[in-house]
Amino acid sequence: MSLRDKHIVIGISGSIAAYKIATLVRLLRKADASVQVIMTQEATQFITPLTLSTLSNNPVFVDYYDQKTGEWNNHVHVAESADLILIAPATANTIAKCAQGICDNLLQAVYLSAKSRVLIAPAMDLDMWIHPSVNNNIELLKSYGNVIIPPGKGELASGLVGEGRLAEPEEIFAYILDFFEKGMPLKGKKALVSAGPTYEAIDPVRFIGNHSSGKMGYAIANRLHELGAEVTLVSGPTVLSPAVGINRIAVQSAAEMLDACSKFFDQADITVMSAAVADYTPTEVADQKIKKKAEDFTISLKKTTDILATLGTRKHENQTLVGFALETNNELENAIGKLRRKNLDFIVLNSMQDKGAGFAHDTNKITVIDKNAEILTFDLKSKTEVAKDICRLIIKHQESLGL
Repeated sequence: MSLRDKHIVIGISGSIAAYKIATLVRLLRKADASVQVIMTQEATQFITPLTLSTLSNNPVFVDYYDQKTGEWNNHVHVAESADLILIAPATANTIAKCAQGICDNLLQAVYLSAKSRVLIAPAMDLDMWIHPSVNNNIELLKSYGNVIIPPGKGELASGLVGEGRLAEPEEIFAYILDFFEKGMPLKGKKALVSAGPTYEAIDPVRFIGNHSSGKMGYAIANRLHELGAEVTLVSGPTVLSPAVGINRIAVQSAAEMLDACSKFFDQADITVMSAAVADYTPTEVADQKIKKKAEDFTISLKKTTDILATLGTRKHENQTLVGFALETNNELENAIGKLRRKNLDFIVLNSMQDKGAGFAHDTNKITVIDKNAEILTFDLKSKTEVAKDICRLIIKHQESLGL
């Protein structure tokens, strides 16, 4: 496969495995890719910038500016011009910085400015690779939408034998080819995802809400982004952050969520409404904090607009519309009813009867029903894996539309 017109940025950190990147650069250049190398100061101790500049036919960037000419190496420009960013070898130190958002060199500045997908190829000693702190940082990087290229097994620089070796150049090259060939089936598509709860104000300090954490919706948004879609995430209040490159719109109330979703729906090829939207909102909101005086207190409520049903009336034939149903009884019957009433292509059923599923958990157990009443059941999985299952169905539906 030719990589003509593909611009790949490679970030090299300070590991003995840095020497392998010379071979990778040659493989990429033979495939007609444009390659820009960025190195940390520590990396220059293992392989010279001159070697990589010669092989890539581009200057190698190490610092924020060239100390001889004073010319600025614009990290934003470097990041925005990349079709793919690869960090290899990624040391435990660099992985920690990426996971925690530390920016103390040019490589980190480029990473934090990334708009494209980021592949990370770790390289370190066995004891470091299996350390819990490294494992936690790897999981954080995955949650941000980064792709981890697993290290290989073999003899390490320390003399130990085990996992931690940088993947071979040919393996990394294969990952890059796979990324451009298969990794982005939704490239060019626009996706709209809603997530989290809504808060319906009673007075300036109190609200009606629910226990939704937003984890499922964020996992779906991140996965759609990984698959190449341009994702808009309309999020109720949550502590979560989406992957870099996702357009997050923060809302509080059901009315605000309706407005935001309505704005982006018509242009969306894919819409997944996973938010736990309040069914009722106070008729009146007090201007001042309500004092605790009476023994009994009554709040008058009115129905909120059904966002999913509203979008269903506007749905056109080339769109994929997915809804969620959290049920406590008559689960299938109620879910199928919602599917039909709201003109959905799929409805994802959660049952409160299933242990480990529903609000706030890191896991979920779903049943998916499509518009032809076909029922698919899935085992209890992490919400990241559940998101992959849902997205596979979305891809198949988009393909069935000939899109």
